[in-house]
This record gives sequence, C-alpha cells and structure tokens, in this order.
Amino acid sequence: MSPAQETDCANASVNSRRHFLAAGAGIAAGMLPTLVSAQAQKGTTMNSRPKCLFFDVNETLLDLESMKTSVAEALGGRPDLLPLWFTTMLQHSLVATVGDHYDDFGVIGAATLQMVAKNQGIELSDDAAKQAISPIRSLPPHPDVKPALEQLKQAGYRMVTLTNSSQAGVDEQMKNAGLTDLFEDRLSVENVQMFKPHSHVYKWAARKMNVPPEDCLLIAAHGWDIAGALWAGWRGAFVARPGAQLYPLAKQPEINEPDMQRVAAQLLQLGTDCCS
Repeated sequence: MSPAQETDCANASVNSRRHFLAAGAGIAAGMLPTLVSAQAQKGTTMNSRPKCLFFDVNETLLDLESMKTSVAEALGGRPDLLPLWFTTMLQHSLVATVGDHYDDFGVIGAATLQMVAKNQGIELSDDAAKQAISPIRSLPPHPDVKPALEQLKQAGYRMVTLTNSSQAGVDEQMKNAGLTDLFEDRLSVENVQMFKPHSHVYKWAARKMNVPPEDCLLIAAHGWDIAGALWAGWRGAFVARPGAQLYPLAKQPEINEPDMQRVAAQLLQLGTDCCS
C-alpha cells in the first residue's frame, strides 16, 4: 500500500470513529429527555396525593395484645412461641394460595396453632384452638389510629381496609372497634380466594375501587404486605410498630414512620389533587 493510500485509510478510520461517537452521543441525548421525564414523573407521583388509601387491619389498625395473651395461654404460657405461630400461619396461607386452595384465615390460624402446640408436646383440641384466637373479632384500635383516620377523612381521602381476614371477620372487627364509619368500604381477600401478598389481591382491590395501581397507597405494619403492594405497582406507607421490619430485598416505601399519626401527618403534607 502506498503512503497516500495509508493516509486515506487512517483518515477514513478516524472519520468512522467520529461518526460512531457522534451517533452514540445523539442516541444518549435523545434518551436523556425520556430519563429526565421518567424521573420527574416519579417525583411528581411521590409528591401527589394518592387517590385511595388502603389499610391493613390486624396490628396496623388493631392492637393484637388480647389475642396474644389467649394464644400464649393455649401454648402453655409460652409468649415466646407467638412469632412462630404467626409465621407458621402466614406460611400456610401462602401454601394455600400457591396450591390454588382457599381456607378462611381464622381456620388456618387455628390449624397452625395446633401444629405449633403439637411440636411443643402440647395437646390442643380444635375447639381450644378456635377459642384461643377468638379475641381477634373484638380487638381495640391502637390509640394513634382513630385520630389519624379522622384527620385523613376530614382532608378528603378515600379510605378502605384490605385484609387477609374473612369478610364477616373484618366487618365485625371494624364494628367492635368503632371504626366502620371512617371507611368507604371493607375489602377482604375472601373475594379473590387468595392471600396477600399475592399481586392479584392488590390488583383486584385497585379495580374494585376503580383506581389505577399507581394512585393506590397501602398503609401496613407488615414488611411483607408493603413489599407485595409495591411489587404490584402501588405506593406504600410503613407503620413501624415494635418488632416490625421492612423486607430489605424489596422496594422501600415513601413513608416510614413509627405510628399512624406520623404517617397521617406525612400524607396530609402531600398535594391536594386527591379524591377525584
């Protein structure tokens, strides 16, 4: 190859690299507005009021202490077994969901209480197990709950409950706790025959209230519930009650406060384009 040809090849190579870099820069520049727009939209969503608030019930709204006492007594006076019972109950509710089977959450609760008792050498009859968990129908609200709910309702928020309990169960719970009038509706997974945190539950609840998923916000004291809602495209507010933790491998909610009144204070600071 002659010196002139070598020079031409070198110039062509440089021009090719320049065109490639220019094209790459053009693509990046074209993508930048999209990325900025997406980030801006996300920021706008986080600063806007959700169209509907969905509240978990047990532990989030209602104080489980009286039921914990009766369950501990049924387990031979072993309050240290309560976390094991709850996780066993949750585990088998998910086993039922994955296996395309449904039993009332209370039925699962009594059955798994017998499982835990048997592993500890404690004899527990069907009736005794049912009696031990019966206080769940008459739990009082946490002291921070009613004032917070009243503030949110007065501010114009749509509010409903969304629980793994049966429909009859949550209706009775809200009546006995004096909270019925604060909610537009009381939703139970009984209607979809599967348990939270399956994504179908959240999607069904959003459709039921005629609200897009991104305009739904779950308020719960359970990290697994918040994780399920966020994975379903919802927003979330975590009530960090004693012993409650968020799941580290899930998305993190925009609100994380130790009680309901502080959660309400955060929600009240959001924009005013709600309830349409």
